[in-house]
Amino acid sequence: MNTLKRGLDLKDLIIIGVAGAVGTGVLFSTAGMAALAGPGVVLAWIIGAIMYLFVGLTYVELSYLYPEAGGPSRYSLYTYGKMTNMINAFADLIWYLFIPPVEALASVEGLNYFYPHLVASSGNPTTLGAVMGVIFMIIFFPFNYFGIRAFAQSTDFLGVIKLFLYVLVAVGFLGFARFENFTHFGGFAPFGVGGVFAAIPLGMFAFGSIRVIPDYAEEVRSPSVLGRAIIWVVVGQTIIYVLLAVGFLTSLNWLALKIHPGSWGSLSTIAGNPFLTIASGAHVGWLIAFTVVIAILGPFVTGYIYQGGGSRILLAMSRTGLVSARMKEIDHRYAIPAWALIVFTVVGAVVAYIAAPLPSIYSLITDAVVAGYLGFAVNPVVMLALRKQGREGRLGHGGLIAAVAFASASLIVYWSGWPSVPYASVLLLAASVIFGLVYRVGDHAKNALWYMAYIAFLTAMTYVGGVGAQKWMNIDVGSAIVVVVALALFLPWGVASRMSQEELDTPPQVAEQP
Repeated sequence: MNTLKRGLDLKDLIIIGVAGAVGTGVLFSTAGMAALAGPGVVLAWIIGAIMYLFVGLTYVELSYLYPEAGGPSRYSLYTYGKMTNMINAFADLIWYLFIPPVEALASVEGLNYFYPHLVASSGNPTTLGAVMGVIFMIIFFPFNYFGIRAFAQSTDFLGVIKLFLYVLVAVGFLGFARFENFTHFGGFAPFGVGGVFAAIPLGMFAFGSIRVIPDYAEEVRSPSVLGRAIIWVVVGQTIIYVLLAVGFLTSLNWLALKIHPGSWGSLSTIAGNPFLTIASGAHVGWLIAFTVVIAILGPFVTGYIYQGGGSRILLAMSRTGLVSARMKEIDHRYAIPAWALIVFTVVGAVVAYIAAPLPSIYSLITDAVVAGYLGFAVNPVVMLALRKQGREGRLGHGGLIAAVAFASASLIVYWSGWPSVPYASVLLLAASVIFGLVYRVGDHAKNALWYMAYIAFLTAMTYVGGVGAQKWMNIDVGSAIVVVVALALFLPWGVASRMSQEELDTPPQVAEQP
C-alpha cells in the first residue's frame, strides 16, 4: 500500500507556515485595517496574534494526539462522529479551495504594474487577468506534485527569499519616518477600541497558515516538532505584520495619495496594492522594484502552499468517506495524494476564471474564506471533549486554553460581519447537504446539533450586531454577547454532546499511517 513519506523537519514547517502566511493579507489588508483602526492597526495585529496563538495551541495538542494528513479536518470525528466532522471538514475545504485562486489573482494584480490590462478600474480581474489567474493555478501544480522533499526544498528557497524581501521592504517604508501619523489625526486609536476590534478579522486571514502545519503532520519526520513549529510561526508572522503596519503608517503621505490628512476611512479606497502605490508616488526606485517583486512572489508562494495543504484536506475527507475514494490514493512514485491535488487544482482554476465574467464572485470568494473560521472554532471544544474521554494532551491548563481559543474563534467569525458570515454559512450548508446525501452521512446527527446551532447563532449575530446589516447594538455589546453565549452555552453544550463510551467502542475509520 502506498503511503505518504516523512520528509519535513522543524525548519521546513516554520518556513512553510510563515511564508504561507505572508501574502495577500499584508499587502492588501493593512490599508483596510488602518481605515478602520487608524494607527491602532498595530494593536489589531498584536491582539489578533494573541487570539490566534490560543487557537494555535489547540492545534498543538490535537496534532500531538492525531498526527495525520489533513488532521484538523478529522479531529472532530473522534469525539462527535461523522455528521459534525462533515460540517467541520467542508468548512475547512471551502477555505482552502478559495485561497489559492485569491492568491493567484493577487499575483496577477502585481503583474498589472507591468501590463495594466489585467485588472479593471473596479479592482476586479479582467478576462485576461482571470486567464492569467488560471495559468498561475496551473503553475502551482508542479510545486506540489514531485514529492514532499521537492516541495520543501522549493519552499525553503523561495520562502526565505520572500521573507527577506518583506522585511527589507518594511525597513524601507520605515525610512519615510512620518511618525506624526501615530499621534496626529485623532491619536493612536481615532475610532476607539471598536475600530481596533473591527480591523482584527481582516488580519485573521493572514494568520491562517498555522492551520497548514498539522495538515502535513503525517509527512513530518518527528511529529513532536509540530507544537514548536506552530508557536514559532505565530511569532514570526506577527513580527513581519507589525513591521509592515508601522512601515505603512510612517510612509503615509496624505497629499500625495490625494486623501485629506487624517481621513483614515479613505485609505480603503487606495486602488491596487497600497504599498506599491505609496512607493510609486515617492519615486523610490529600489523600493518600487522590491514591492513589485513581493506583490507577485508573496501571493504566489502562499497560493501553492495552500494548494498542497488543500489536497491533504481532500485526502482526509476521503479517508472519512465524505468524498470519492480516489482522493485518498497515493501516487506510487512521488508519494503525494495525486488525484486530490488534480481535483483541487482544477476547481481552483475554475474559481479563478469565473472571477472575470462574474465580477461579484470576486467579493464572494474573499468572503467565503470565513468558512475556515467556522472550521477551526470546533477545535477547542474537541480538545475538551477528548480530555473528558480520557485522551490527555501535552498542554497544561487545557480548560483555560480551550475557553480563550473558543471565545477568540467566535469573535473572529462575528467580527467578519455581514454578508461574509452568511455567504460562508450558505456555502457550507449547500456542500454538507449535497455530499451528505450522496455519501449518506447520517451518523451521530444528535452529536452535531450544538455545532449547527452555534453556526446559526453567529450568523444571526452578524445580522443584528454592530458589524451586521441591522446594527441593533454596537460592536462592543455584540462582542460581549458572543463571548458570553459561546462560553456559557455552546462550549459546555459541545463538550456534553461528545459520543458516549459505547459509541467510542466502535471507533471511526482511522488514517492509514506510514
